[in-house]
Amino acid sequence: MSITGCQRYTKQPLDLSAHRSALTKRASDQESIANFLDRLNKQGEPAPDHVDLTDGISREEGEVLALFYNADLRLARLDAGVALATAENAGRWQDPVFGFDGAELLSPSGPFEFGLTLGMTLPISGRLDIEKALADAAYKAELCRVVNAEWDIRSAVHAAWVRWSAAEEHSRRIRQTLMQIERIESVASQLEGVDEITRVESRLVHAEVTRFRSHVIEDDLRRRGLRSRLLALMGLPGDADVMLLPELGASVMAERALPIERIIDCNTMLDVLRAEYQVAEESLRLEIRKQYPDLDIGIGYGSESNDDRLLLGASIAIPVLNANRAGIAEAESRRARARAEAETTLERLIIDYARARSQLTAADEQLAIYEGVLAPMLDEQSREVAELLELGEVDIPLLLETLTRQQESIGALLALRVERAEAAIEIARLLGPDQPVRPTPTDKPTATDSTQPEGGDR
Repeated sequence: MSITGCQRYTKQPLDLSAHRSALTKRASDQESIANFLDRLNKQGEPAPDHVDLTDGISREEGEVLALFYNADLRLARLDAGVALATAENAGRWQDPVFGFDGAELLSPSGPFEFGLTLGMTLPISGRLDIEKALADAAYKAELCRVVNAEWDIRSAVHAAWVRWSAAEEHSRRIRQTLMQIERIESVASQLEGVDEITRVESRLVHAEVTRFRSHVIEDDLRRRGLRSRLLALMGLPGDADVMLLPELGASVMAERALPIERIIDCNTMLDVLRAEYQVAEESLRLEIRKQYPDLDIGIGYGSESNDDRLLLGASIAIPVLNANRAGIAEAESRRARARAEAETTLERLIIDYARARSQLTAADEQLAIYEGVLAPMLDEQSREVAELLELGEVDIPLLLETLTRQQESIGALLALRVERAEAAIEIARLLGPDQPVRPTPTDKPTATDSTQPEGGDR
């Protein structure tokens, strides 16, 4: 094995318990995250200047954690590592073949006859160069998939952060409403005791309190579910003891004069499909080149009837019956499909962009009505309710109707803000990054090819 340069097998056990222990410590690994952020900034990626998780995790810091720990990104980078290993070893000559033949006549007895041969294939077809080009194209496609996954995970974290922040605000407001209804319940109980209101009116208040308490429990369950999904995107355990800082808004990219051209030039999914189309092109080129044969040659030494002999041989296939027609036809079909996938994806992206723009416009118009007219009106009515409660003047149906409508308005307003933010995030995702990006480095850079994904997950 030492002579031939063969590698040795090294066992590497799978220790999930150790991984579980490391998983629980991710949020406290400030040094690794700080080093990763430094590499992000050096590469010019959108990122905060510093990360301090001890005072709560902001949305920008959450994106950094997702780029570093997200499970899907880790697998995408490992897939790129597989493609890199293939590219680094593609286009090699086949190993030479050693042969031995021996014969001995048993009747009548004669001298032992033998032959030693050494054969190899000369790649005169040029196939190996195309195999190398194909492997390089496949590696580039995997890098594009990593970039696309990173861009998508930024958008996913931002959208999940907005939904969780809205749930936090909704939970806070519904608890405030519950406290107000409980105050009405207390006053109603006192008024019932002195026959100021009927038992029916008192029961109505008790039923409304029970209903809102149920809403609080349901709302809290939804809020915790959104928090767990957000933590999962960041690669943290769902029960991680970390503080997240709410952020409900999202900046809106200005309307562009040529948005479709921007999508064609910058959308990360289209970059993936371009790379996949190039893989299909190289695959077809390789299948066509396989029509042309390589040359098999051999040399050897032998002995027959005590006569020493020098053995020479050569063979070459004649492409007249097969000529790799099936492989060429399949490669042509795959190329046609790759072209169609890129074209139909562009069509869907154009539709998605128009839909997101319409959603953003509609949300802005509705928000103008809610924030400019309805919300101030309900806030004023809420203050009047509080004043009436302080004075002990209670109109049970009016107060309950006011608080119910106010809570419904708060829910609708928060839903509109989420809808607007999601539309803005989707527009930014579809338009792609402002400048070409490389896969994010996840470990110390190494002195390798600049196209190599840097990271311990390679």
